[in-house]
Amino acid sequence: MASSATDLTPRAREIVDAARELLEAEGPEGLSMRRVAERIGIRAPSIYKHLPDKQALEAALVSAGFEDWAGAFERTDGSPAALARAYRGYALAHPHLYRLMTERPLDRERLVPGVEERAAAPIAGAVGGDPDLARALWAFAHGMTILELNGRFPAGADVDAAWAAGMARIIGE
Repeated sequence: MASSATDLTPRAREIVDAARELLEAEGPEGLSMRRVAERIGIRAPSIYKHLPDKQALEAALVSAGFEDWAGAFERTDGSPAALARAYRGYALAHPHLYRLMTERPLDRERLVPGVEERAAAPIAGAVGGDPDLARALWAFAHGMTILELNGRFPAGADVDAAWAAGMARIIGE
């Protein structure tokens, strides 16, 4: 039985892929072991041969999200503005996975080793390795992103201008 996302069997990967499709399409309400099993044509108890519990499934999803994020960041020019655009773009394209990744305590012990660090490294590098400034940049990006996802900006608000103003204040762009 797989205990972390690092030792996923091919069937476990299939389970994680099906779970991600459900999460992306229906949100967290659609993410049940029964629904995942139905999607790949097995019985729900069979999932537990590959993933010990729903938390392991969610950790595998979060790890995949961090891998995606890292890839998106690595495809930019590495500037803080480009990283912020990639962060925002990923979250807007995958709002349910984004929320799963960011809205509750992170079970780091179940993540693929190094995946969170890989995703964070471009942000730290963009601000000269200053961990406090990197955290401030991430907090700003997360706050702006979650407000946008939740429809909290007033109608007609220029969210792009707010991003630009915030980035200018934080990192001087």
